[in-house]
Parts: sequence; C-alpha cells; structure tokens
Amino acid sequence: MDWHSHIDAYCERIDPSFWSEPINAVTNLAFIIAAIWVWPRVAGLPLARALAAILFSIGLGSFLFHTFATPWAALLDVVPIGAFILLYLFGVHRDVIGLRLWSALGATALFVPFAAITVPLLGRLPFFGISAFYWTVPILLVIYGLALRKLPHIRRGFMIGAALLALSISARSVDEMLCAMLPFGTHFLWHIFNAVMLAWMILVYRRHMLAGAARDR
Repeated sequence: MDWHSHIDAYCERIDPSFWSEPINAVTNLAFIIAAIWVWPRVAGLPLARALAAILFSIGLGSFLFHTFATPWAALLDVVPIGAFILLYLFGVHRDVIGLRLWSALGATALFVPFAAITVPLLGRLPFFGISAFYWTVPILLVIYGLALRKLPHIRRGFMIGAALLALSISARSVDEMLCAMLPFGTHFLWHIFNAVMLAWMILVYRRHMLAGAARDR
C-alpha cells in the first residue's frame, strides 16, 4: 500500500491540496470542543476521562484525514473511533452490567465477530452499505437499551444516542449522493452530530456511575 497516495472520498474535495476540504476539516473542532467540555464533568471517573481523551483524538485524527487525505491519515481517523467503541463497551460490561474484569473483556471482544457478521449483511442493503460498519453501533445501542430496560436512565440514554448516531451516519452516507445540489457535501454534519452523540454517551455513563456512588453512601 502507498501510504501517501491521495484519497478523494467526499464532495468537498476537488484536488489533493491540504485545504481542499475546509468545512470538513474545520468542523472537527466539534470533537475537540466536546472533549474539552466533557473533561471537567467526568473528574474522578478514569474510564470516562479516557473516553474524553479519545474523543479529543478523534477530532485530531479526522482533521488530519480531511487535510492530508492519505491512507496513513485515514488510519489515524478510524483507530480512535474503534478505540472509543471498544472502551465504551468495556465500561458498559464492567460498570453497568457488573461483569468481572476478564468477563467484561471477553464480552467486549464479541464486538469483533458481531461486526464481522453484521457488516457484510448491511453492505448488501441500499444506503446502509455506504457506512455499514458504523451502523453496527446504533444497532448495538438499541439491543443493549432493550436488554437493560430495568435501568431506565441507561435505556433512555442509549436510545437517544442511537437516534443521534443514526442521524449522524445518514449525513455521512448521503454526502456524495447530494454533490450536485450541495457541492460542499453533508459530511461535516457527521462531525457535528457525532461529536454531540459521543459527548452524550460519556455523560450517560457518568450519570450511571454517579447514581451508583450515591446509592453506596
């Protein structure tokens, strides 16, 4: 693989130059602002702090991808997203469901076969195939929300998160479809909605942890 080859995947990009995607690049500030806003609100919660740090890195990685537009930058874009998904799932298994460390790690690892099965199925569907991997996350949120119905704050939080993410993924998926009408595309909305959604999910986790601490007093 040529790690420095040019990637042109979005409406806004019309040439290989650094600022060919100014809106897509600048709107990554949404992730950074969300991370900075969340950070002080999750003091004393190490896992939530780690999620906030990853949220910050998502903004940096996506900025690099939408400016350099190369495979190495694409890797820096997707790795933090994958890390956020896995760490959040681990937090759900350990701190919400109450599994022990190794059981929580094992349950988190099941995301890999889940995605391996689900992504090809979604890939065959019109519209969903464009962002097949990302659709696995709102699907999981709905599944976990239904399974954790005895925790209404978690169920509500996960369902809202799933709705926000579905809106975000839809904006990502229609980007190239609407190029003729919107030359700057809709990918920038993926950044904004996704930043809001990820911050929301961190706060859902925070609310659960604080509620548990209050019960233990």
